[in-house]
Parts: sequence; structure tokens; C-alpha cells
Amino acid sequence: MANLINESEVRSTWSPIIESATGINDANKLAWMSTYCHNHKLYEDANIMSLSPMNLAGMGATKFPSAGENGSGDKSPSLLPLAMQVAAQTVGLDLVPVIPMAGPMGLLSYLDFTYEGGKLKNTVAPTYIKVGVATGENIATVKTEIEALAEDKIVAAAGYGAYTLVGSSRIDGKLIFKVGTIIAATVVADVTLALASLTATATATGVELVKALEDHIKGFTAADAAGTPFTRDAGESTPDKVMGLSLFSKSVSAKTYQVAAAVTREQVQDLKQFGVDAVAQVESVLTNELTQSINQHILGSIRTLGEANVTSFGGASSFDITLLAASALTGGDTVASAHRQILTQVLAAANLIANRGRRGAGNFAVVGAQVATVLQSVSGFVANPMSNTISQSAGAIYPLGSVAGINIYTDPTLDWADMKVAVGRKGDGNGPGLVFMPYLMAESVQAIAEGTMAPKIAVKSRFALVEAGFHAETQYVTFSVAGSWTNLINLV
Repeated sequence: MANLINESEVRSTWSPIIESATGINDANKLAWMSTYCHNHKLYEDANIMSLSPMNLAGMGATKFPSAGENGSGDKSPSLLPLAMQVAAQTVGLDLVPVIPMAGPMGLLSYLDFTYEGGKLKNTVAPTYIKVGVATGENIATVKTEIEALAEDKIVAAAGYGAYTLVGSSRIDGKLIFKVGTIIAATVVADVTLALASLTATATATGVELVKALEDHIKGFTAADAAGTPFTRDAGESTPDKVMGLSLFSKSVSAKTYQVAAAVTREQVQDLKQFGVDAVAQVESVLTNELTQSINQHILGSIRTLGEANVTSFGGASSFDITLLAASALTGGDTVASAHRQILTQVLAAANLIANRGRRGAGNFAVVGAQVATVLQSVSGFVANPMSNTISQSAGAIYPLGSVAGINIYTDPTLDWADMKVAVGRKGDGNGPGLVFMPYLMAESVQAIAEGTMAPKIAVKSRFALVEAGFHAETQYVTFSVAGSWTNLINLV
């Protein structure tokens, strides 16, 4: 299905409808939800299930739709309102950029900048490459060995080009080389031989280009590696070094969450006396189930990437903080001042994201109920009023407030004793990080069971959660609050 749309027209058509139906007025959310509603409406119009001439004598067996095949004629009047409610209630979508898909598969494209043209296989070498060492090798040891070979840090394998060690990657620790003239067919073969000549155990792994936004090479724009500026005559006679723009794409396919429920005819009939629509109540429960599943899927991925970032930065759990028990506090320390350390660590995590990701500081944090209680008690924490109750449906994560520009969300599904804190940065979808790509936020099908003639409702959500960019983990940090206490609030 082609996704050739006029975004301005789609926005003007759908924004008032979405705002009226869900109460959402955030510009960013209205933008992607308008695009999604347009795509969903096209899908709905193209896939209307109706009774065929063969079914004129009866509807036959109930049947849910499957790939390439329509189901029976049991169909709820409209699917889009349900999809809008799922999109509105899924607070996890506030944590990641959303790019709607027009079909069940597609491509996610993103840009990156590389040093010197971006060619790996050529008789003319790229100026800089990044090289890992074999599993089990100590990068620092290998780097020391390379630096010790020659005062000018030139490494050369007989018959091959020259490699100048200029440092190591600040993200993954790989060694960065400035490459001289290449004689062999590939840079990979050259670097493997060069490193093999240094030590019997060190071998090259993962040879790749150096990305300009993740790593910075001092002296690339200057006269020498120390960063000395060119004199006028040298600047006039020296060719400019080149930054390369590379476009990368990642294939995306929609995954599925699905759930169904049934009610009896007696329930439908008898609950009417209390003014309760049994079918609507069941659909609401199914919607909430989808919302919670998507929320936890997003949060689980955020926490996993945050742990990977911390491990790469300083080792597993290296960013955790330990609070003293109340009985161990001395001087002017109080339980409240100990609680203040948690807020400081949240801010530190946000700044670590800015330091490693180089796209901006973290702007949200997700905590458990007990940590949320402590943050609310800290002086200076201002909880924002929440007039929109849609985001606070039972079981879903909900916004608590903001502090120092960081939005705080509470995840009530975390155990009371779980002190894990996930801090992240929601980008615009063009940089590294998680991207949520919905195809069908919610598709509802109602059928009538043959044996009981009772209604049965099935709800399905199809989407992709994609790790975009080369270092998606740099946009998240996960840490825990530890201590010798059993209750964080009283530190006992």
C-alpha cells in the first residue's frame, strides 16, 4: 500500500477528530496519530469483510481473518476508534518517537556521518577506521603494545600500508587508526595482518568506519594530530579533509500482540439492567491488556539498552548508588538528604546520555512506586497537575511530574521493592534509539459462537519496535538504588 500522503491535509483532517475523541492536544502526538489514522482508514476501506453470494443462505461457521484470507461476516461497525484509544492510552509511546507504517513491512532509514568519504574496499584507503580486538583480549593492553612499537606510533606490516594509532572509541573502546596507502584489496586484510604482527594473540575484529557524531578525532580539521591550526599559507596549499554522509536503512516487519474474550448471552442480557454494556466492557479490558503489553515491551527494551550502555561505560552495575541506612547517617545527614541522592543520580544519568550519545540529555525517567514516593517527598520536586485521566488507566504507566526538565513516569507493574530506575532520551526518530512503528494499533473483530450464540471479541495489535542507529544504547541508562535497608522511604 503506497503511503503517498499530503501531511498537512491529513493533519487538518484528523487532528480535530483525535482531539475530540481522546482529549490529546500535544502537537507531536497529534502529528503521528493523524498519519496513523490515515493509514488505518485506508487499510479498513480496502479490507471490508462482507457476506459473499455463497453465504446468502446463512453465515456459516465463524472464522477470524488470517493472512491473505478474509474471515466470516461478523464485524464490529468500526475499528478505528478502538485503535485511537489504544494509541492514546499507551503512555510508553511518550517515551519513544513514533513513525507509522503503511504496511506490515518496510524500511527505517537514518543518516550518519563518517570520516573521509566512507569507503572500506578501495585501493585508496579511508583516512580513519575503527578496529576491535579478539574476544578475551584486553584493549588497553593491545593499545599499549601498539604505542610502544614506535615513538611516532606508526604501525606497518611488511608489504602493506602504514597505520597510525590515534586513540580509542569513547563508545565501544575500539582502536581508531589513521590509514596510509593501501596495497591490498581490502582494509580488513591489511589491518588483520598489521595487528597480527604486533602480538601473537591480538587479531582484528569488527573493522568499521569512524562515525563523526559518536567519536571525535582530534586534529582532523587541523594541521596536525595535536589540533594546531593551519597557518595562512599552509591552509591555502593543504587540501580539505572530507566528511562523508552515509544513508543506512533497516528492514522492519510488524510483530503481533493478540488477545480475545467472550461473554455469555445471559451476561449481555442481565447486565443491561445496571446500565452496563457487557461487550463494551470486555473490549475495554482487551484494550487495556494490549496497552500494558506494549508499555512493558517498550520499557523492557529501554531497560535492557540502558544496562548495556552502563556496562559499556564502566561495567555492569557501575552506575548504581548505595544509600546508608538511617542508623548510619551522621552529622547533618537526614533521611531526606539521602533521598536527594536519587534525584542527583537521575540528573547524572541524563547527562551521561548527553555525554555518550552527543544528541542531548535524557528527558524522561521511569521508576517504581516506592522510588516515586521518595522523589515526591524531595524538596523542589514539583508534580504537574494531571487533568487528563486517560493516561492513568489501571495498570498502565502514568506521568508523575517533572523535575529539572526530566519527566518522571511511574510503572506500577514494578514490585514495591524494585528500585530500578530507567532514564532515557526521546529523540525525533532520525538519531539512534528506539523507534515505535505501528501498522495496526488495534484491530477488533466480533464473532458469534455457533454453539452458544454468545459474542466473542478478538483484538490484535501489529507494530515494530526498532533499534535505530549504530549505538541505540547510548540514549538510555539503567541503574538501581541499593542499600542495607528493607524500606527505602525510612531507610531501615
